[in-house]
Amino acid sequence: METDRVLEAEGVAAVATQLDPADDTWWRSAIFYQIYPRSFSDLDGDGVGDLAGVIDKLGYLELLGIDALWLSPIMRSPMADHGYDVSDPRDIDPLFGDLATFDELIVEAHDREIRVTMDLVPNHTSDQHQWFIDALAAGPGSPERARYIFRDGRGENGDEPPNNWVSIFGGPAWDRVTEPDGTPGQWYLHIFAREQPDLNWENPEVFDDLEKTLRFWLDRGVDGFRIDVAHGMAKPADLPDMDVEAAGLLVNRDDDPRFNNYAVHDIHRKIRAVIDDYPGAANVGEIWVDDNERFAEYLRPDELHLGFNFRLAKAPFDAAAIRDAIENSLDAVHSVGGTPTWTLSNHDVDREVTRYGLAGAIPDSETADGETPDSDTSDSETPEAETPEAETPEAEPAPHADIELGTARARAMALVEFALPGSIFIYNGAELGLPNADLPDDALQDPVWERSEHTERGRDASRVPLPWEGSEPPFGFSTNPQTWLPIPESWAEFTVEAELEDMNSTLSLYRTAIELRYEREEFAGDDIEWYGAPTGCLAFRRSEGHLVCALNTTSEPVGLPPGELILTSAPLVDGMLAPNAAAWLV
Repeated sequence: METDRVLEAEGVAAVATQLDPADDTWWRSAIFYQIYPRSFSDLDGDGVGDLAGVIDKLGYLELLGIDALWLSPIMRSPMADHGYDVSDPRDIDPLFGDLATFDELIVEAHDREIRVTMDLVPNHTSDQHQWFIDALAAGPGSPERARYIFRDGRGENGDEPPNNWVSIFGGPAWDRVTEPDGTPGQWYLHIFAREQPDLNWENPEVFDDLEKTLRFWLDRGVDGFRIDVAHGMAKPADLPDMDVEAAGLLVNRDDDPRFNNYAVHDIHRKIRAVIDDYPGAANVGEIWVDDNERFAEYLRPDELHLGFNFRLAKAPFDAAAIRDAIENSLDAVHSVGGTPTWTLSNHDVDREVTRYGLAGAIPDSETADGETPDSDTSDSETPEAETPEAETPEAEPAPHADIELGTARARAMALVEFALPGSIFIYNGAELGLPNADLPDDALQDPVWERSEHTERGRDASRVPLPWEGSEPPFGFSTNPQTWLPIPESWAEFTVEAELEDMNSTLSLYRTAIELRYEREEFAGDDIEWYGAPTGCLAFRRSEGHLVCALNTTSEPVGLPPGELILTSAPLVDGMLAPNAAAWLV
């Protein structure tokens, strides 16, 4: 267990160990709980969640039964991209607290057997980072500029970008700077927003600084990192033009030169070497790579511990599509003995209750080729929309979701997810069965809303603060009724307080499922075996423990596989599995 902490003194960082240095496989079957800090719990009364609020709710997380927290960005940032534009990677942003509060969080969480992981953003910095400020002041050819990707422009006067790359958010991926003498100068690369200049990973200084950051947090007892844009960082030396016609917002293809260059694996090996100096620590990478062989390369024993896979979250509520997502996710890791990961939502997609309650139950924001944008690829978010020449259309109203239907399906999918081998990521509020919030236009804060000139509503609907107790907003989230996003009055039924008292609530279902997952030996095995099932249904069992999970996606009850029933997402109908429901049997 955690050894004694060296007290902080005279500005020297506290030194702590990870929760359990003797356990180096905990991540293979862990349940991670993603905290979107500004929406979890506000203890200082400013209407925005904070680290003190997380500490205050650790008892709840212990009761839920999760293994580890994943904190969305809390490092110092101008917040041009909700924290993914980092100006100081070795400090806490004052919006959330300070280092002393963070140290307290580590101690308190570890005392409850809960690990703490945090977002890490190595692909780029904020344009307010001291390095970039120095680069602008130093001029072309300087060591300061060599930390980023600066290039001379093309054309007679360098007026054209160095290549045709576009930003993930739309528009050029290059911005031209004004040199110290006032003349138009070089261009810098930003694969994401212009406030997020890409680092030059061919410069040894860049990794040296990242190593300082890794050790800074690991020495404070952090149990690992979620690495943003883990398939980014490395760029081809000649920066060749890309196929702009195939580019889409918030997505990339496997042949996209902006991402997934082989040199990135050397970077991950260096990161892993640092992580391995801290027994019990682990990292998970955001890997937006479709090809399973290329995806698996990131999970080799000397690279990432885990890689995010969003196929299950992207699948419509259809038995064939769900089975395909599961099989593909397992295939993606088997060749390297990797561990699959599963999630149904996060802060960048519609909540599963709303998604499954929409007609056809298609995940939000499908692209032209039928793919849904990877939810965490949009972490480095906020599209830079170009000003349209024609009149800007008004935003389409959000489609109406059948919340009752969506809740039934979300509960069923939770049992499917918890029955699978590997690690699971729960987005805060999913355990309460929260739907998207219906927000008025004047409440929207996602920069997508403004930068799209009010044609895209953004993701605020899935980021509304959590309801904790009471019968009216802010439901115990804050003492301040003016929360950063308004909490719907209708959410009284979704408070933690109300659901803890209801044995049939979604929270009670989650608690029971998590408890059974840990206590029952039937959950053993790193693989699954498929059963025959009626049309519109699926059934599988764990390869060693032989737990059976059955899912009915149809509108009629169906018979159950043989076995002892231990949990259902909905009551049986005449002894049969209800529509839009799942069951566990042993």
